[in-house]
Amino acid sequence: MSNISEKTLIDLEFFTILQSVSEHCISELGKISTLKVRPFQSKEKLIPALKLVNEYRSSYDNDNRLPNHYFDDIQKEIHLLNIENSYLEPASFLKVLNNSNTVFEILKFLKKFKDIYPALFNYSETIEYQKIITDTIKSVITPFAEVDENASPLLKSIRKEINTIRGKIGSSFTKALNQYNSSGYLDDIRESVIDNQRVLAVQAMHRRKVKGSLLGSSKTGSIVYIAPEATLQYSRELQNLSYEEHQEIVRILKDLSNVIRVYVPNLNEYQKFLIKLDVIGAKAKYAKTLNACLPKITNEKTVFLRDAYHPILLLNNSKKNLKTVPQTLELNDKQQIIVISGPNAGGKSITLKTIGLLQVMLQSGILIPVHERSSTYFFDKVLTDIGDNQSIENQLSTYSYRLKNMRNFLRRCNENTLFLIDEFGTGSDPELGGALAEIFLEEFHSKGAYGIITTHYANLKVLASEMDNVSNANMQFDEKTLEPLFRLFIGQAGSSFTFEVAQKNGIPFSLINKAKKRVEGEKIRLDKTISKLQKERNILQKTSEKLEKEKNKATEKSDSLSEKQEKVQEKLENFQALYDSNQKMLAYGRKINEIVNKYLQTNNKKELNLEFNKWVASEKTKNLKKNPPKPKTKAQKKQVKVENKKVEQKLISTEKEVLVEVVKVRIQKNTEAKKIARQKSDYVFKVNDKVRIIDSNSCGTIDKIEKNNVFINYGVFTTKTSINKLELVESSKK
Repeated sequence: MSNISEKTLIDLEFFTILQSVSEHCISELGKISTLKVRPFQSKEKLIPALKLVNEYRSSYDNDNRLPNHYFDDIQKEIHLLNIENSYLEPASFLKVLNNSNTVFEILKFLKKFKDIYPALFNYSETIEYQKIITDTIKSVITPFAEVDENASPLLKSIRKEINTIRGKIGSSFTKALNQYNSSGYLDDIRESVIDNQRVLAVQAMHRRKVKGSLLGSSKTGSIVYIAPEATLQYSRELQNLSYEEHQEIVRILKDLSNVIRVYVPNLNEYQKFLIKLDVIGAKAKYAKTLNACLPKITNEKTVFLRDAYHPILLLNNSKKNLKTVPQTLELNDKQQIIVISGPNAGGKSITLKTIGLLQVMLQSGILIPVHERSSTYFFDKVLTDIGDNQSIENQLSTYSYRLKNMRNFLRRCNENTLFLIDEFGTGSDPELGGALAEIFLEEFHSKGAYGIITTHYANLKVLASEMDNVSNANMQFDEKTLEPLFRLFIGQAGSSFTFEVAQKNGIPFSLINKAKKRVEGEKIRLDKTISKLQKERNILQKTSEKLEKEKNKATEKSDSLSEKQEKVQEKLENFQALYDSNQKMLAYGRKINEIVNKYLQTNNKKELNLEFNKWVASEKTKNLKKNPPKPKTKAQKKQVKVENKKVEQKLISTEKEVLVEVVKVRIQKNTEAKKIARQKSDYVFKVNDKVRIIDSNSCGTIDKIEKNNVFINYGVFTTKTSINKLELVESSKK
């Protein structure tokens, strides 16, 4: 049994997921088995199961799909084979044969592609395939669910005689038909069939003239149906042969059943293998519809679900062509518990359920719709308290029920627990219930449990901000339209937008004002401040997203331009090299042409050779200057080292000279800096001066000065600090 209770699975709508998975099964047995899926008890059992599903899922992305593994339910056949002296019918043997062949095809396929499907191959290796089962059945049963006539010499002989007798019946009936028809005793229809037997349709007035057995008559009585005497004799022989055939078939089927009976454990194994493969396949097909994947399961206690979707919501929205907003959430040793707050209908509960449902699905061997870089941990227990669980039968109020549930939480909660509580602390007096909820939260925190809770209680928001490793979070709202954005933001508590939502829903403004006056001023100020901060953050977030998009576009354009520039530069260099080469060839050509023309005028070979050698030597010298030869001998290498050493010494002396100048410049700058600092320390701060706190980047304006304290206005908020912590940015204009 799993440590995750049925109540938790119901709270998280896990059985709806199983129903959806079961619809992808190819057999009834697979559907039944899928609906019985529950979370695994240990990580060691879970990992192999997830690998099987993940490998099957990957088969949809390559060309080596697993063979069809449809199978028949042979539970009745296995049950019959377990009864002594019983035997199976030919159709039942065909079921056994088909299942065995299906198993053989899958084993053969997985052996061939064991490098692609190692986990499935290893699982299939435990199945012992008995070829004798298929060979024996094939030798006796035909594909048309009949016993083959070659199953025994006696059966073959009997069937041969049956065919002969049937031929005699046909010929004798035809002879009688022609004889009595020519005599005019038969009706226009001539013949009919009664009890699978051909009979003559004789006119009632001539019934005594036709020899045979009367088998019936028409409704009007004008026609009687008679089986001819000769045909009756052959029919009796056929009945005897049919009986003998049946007896021989029963004997053959019993013998075949006795052979197969030995392999009942194997048949059971095949059935279980095919059922499990059906369940694995259904999970993989379901994962494909969700574009689900297998996140990393870590040994370190951390949960990082990136772009996580609620599977039921995702499928429902897909059918309606609606967009589903994913959530990204992290739990670790520095963020052990998250307290989500904000107005109703903002998506708090669905976020809570998403995390819990995905965790339970994964621990049940089902892939989940998250980003592939996500990771999670195997929790021994997942505890939930979701929804209004008022019990009429037990006469328990909502609060009493939830207190009993909290008692269960406190008893079972430990460091390997994930807990999920919706509307934490509700159901009682806000102050008293809130105080008790604080104690529960502190207790869960001290036990090292990871969890997510949703609440409207301000005291829990404050406690979350004060406790180590506990974070506030809120569901974002559009402050103008008061429409939910369904995006989770971690790091700040959410405003309930109580009065704003009331106004949007048509409550008169005068009544809302009366309500505001009855609420403590500080409460309204806190809520208003939170609301204002949320608005500022939403604006910043939108601006950030816009800038990010523009940055990405600019980067793409820059990359594209850089690529084009590189190509143009490469072409220019190639053209330049080609141009230089051509110019060089032209220069060579002109020089040779000049030497040849001179020779043609003077006809002096000696002068020609002298001129040519002189030109070649000149070109060689130029080439050596551009590409000096590498030193080969020891003397040459030594000379190169000496020259390099001279260059290094010159660099060192130059560096020393530069350093002396740098020291002089630094002394001059320090003197100037001290002068500026002295001026600043002597400066008397005034109202409207633009200042900043030392080591801070934010600039503000001085609102007022009281003794050594100043009040700085940052636009969004005002803060108080001492004068000695300030530095002047810009003096106020008088």
